[in-house]
Amino acid sequence: MMSRGPAANDGLHLVPFRGLRYVPERVGSLAAVTSPPYDVVVRPDGLHHLESADPHNIVRLILPQAVTAGTRHRKAAVTLDRWLAEGVLAPDPEPALYVYEQSGDGILQRGIIGALELSTPAEGIVLPHEDVMPHVVEDRAALMRTTAANLEPLLLTYRGNGNGTAEVIERTVHREPLLATTTEDGFHHRLWAITDPGDLATVSTGLAEHQALIADGHHRWATYLRLREEHAQPSPWNYGLVLLIDTARYPLRVRAIHRLLNRLPVGDALAALGDSFRVRRVEGTLPAAMEALAAATSDGNAFLLAGDGTFHLVDRPDPELLARTVPADRPEAWRTLDATVLHATLLDHLWHIPDDPEEISYIHDTEAAVAQAQRRGGTAVLMHPVREEVVRDLARQGVTMPRKSTSFGPKPATGLVLRSLALD
Repeated sequence: MMSRGPAANDGLHLVPFRGLRYVPERVGSLAAVTSPPYDVVVRPDGLHHLESADPHNIVRLILPQAVTAGTRHRKAAVTLDRWLAEGVLAPDPEPALYVYEQSGDGILQRGIIGALELSTPAEGIVLPHEDVMPHVVEDRAALMRTTAANLEPLLLTYRGNGNGTAEVIERTVHREPLLATTTEDGFHHRLWAITDPGDLATVSTGLAEHQALIADGHHRWATYLRLREEHAQPSPWNYGLVLLIDTARYPLRVRAIHRLLNRLPVGDALAALGDSFRVRRVEGTLPAAMEALAAATSDGNAFLLAGDGTFHLVDRPDPELLARTVPADRPEAWRTLDATVLHATLLDHLWHIPDDPEEISYIHDTEAAVAQAQRRGGTAVLMHPVREEVVRDLARQGVTMPRKSTSFGPKPATGLVLRSLALD
């Protein structure tokens, strides 16, 4: 593992590592052993689908199944050791940074995967924008601690300035890739290794000029920081696996994360609103209803409630109610977020629903949120996405948004390259 030199500045410090990768001859296909990030594989049917795709699918490491948490984590560590011993996974011969490309659904995204030196939010190098749940951090920490591995890269973004880092990426993608695969969502994935000392130095110098925003992986970043505190430094635990995307060249899509209120029927949710919001029934399909939501958000806070077979547009909150319920000690951009109003005004004040897993589920897919609300007799609260500029500006001010406020994508496929701390 490279260490920070005396002349390095306070920006991003990304270093090469010996990537662990699947040996193609030992698995059915690379596509069959990959998965979305652990927190996107939320449904049991999705987990079982991935487990059955290939006996070596990466979900057996990131979401091991057993009765107790301790047993789950030990099972993942044993599985990882067995796959290494059997040659299912193997380390690359020398440390590298990895250029990673995703394409599909009208998107082309390229970035660099490496081991990033950790920093606290107060240092202003890596900026979080959402709060985290302690029990999730504890679970991820136990898994990383037991496996001594970073099993999936976090998604971080920065705003590049056209320096040498971009040139190295664009030059690298003209070479033959280490791997190429197409996952069942139709996205194409390619990976290249950067090992040339000159290219590595160019990337290091270019990234050192920047700060990054955590687009996806707040709990895992908090986990990295927790585990760093458990180990004397210098140590491989002072670095964490990340994918860095220059969104000046490759803008990400920002989608909302919807809420499923498991125990609140739509009728009760609407009745509790009283005259605090305007409520209108929206006829037609889900896409048409989401278009109506998008139009309504241009005038202020708006939400779409579903779960009873119809769609209800909820907007134009009472200003006096907002003044009473939304904390006044934050910037206006935070106070006017849909997620802020949802949690402070609707969930806390009008619906009296605590933010715990039994009461609220967080679902990325719009259709899945509606279907599960109908199946459970609950309420899906559908959200409109926040612009990336708003997220970044709040993060630079040190202001975190309510958790699960945004979903940046496309997210990196898990399983293409892993980092074992034992190799650093």
